[in-house]
Amino acid sequence: MMGKKDKTFNNEYLLPINVIKAASKGDIEAIDKVLKHYEGYIAVLSTRKLYDEYGNTHYCVDESLRRRLETKLITKVLNFKIA
Repeated sequence: MMGKKDKTFNNEYLLPINVIKAASKGDIEAIDKVLKHYEGYIAVLSTRKLYDEYGNTHYCVDESLRRRLETKLITKVLNFKIA
């Protein structure tokens, strides 16, 4: 088609299927790989903007929220069913 770009997808950033399968079966090392893979994304989601007494903006990771997100990810991975 004219004017439409060919969209290619780079699989370099995907978790291997064998890691996903192992993690869904409870393999601790595989779960650690999944957590490591999503570590940056979870940090971004759990970053909060704070202000000091002078009105200066500071960003920090809410550790409680980060742990909750990690727990949620682990729960979803363990409940993941591969057809």
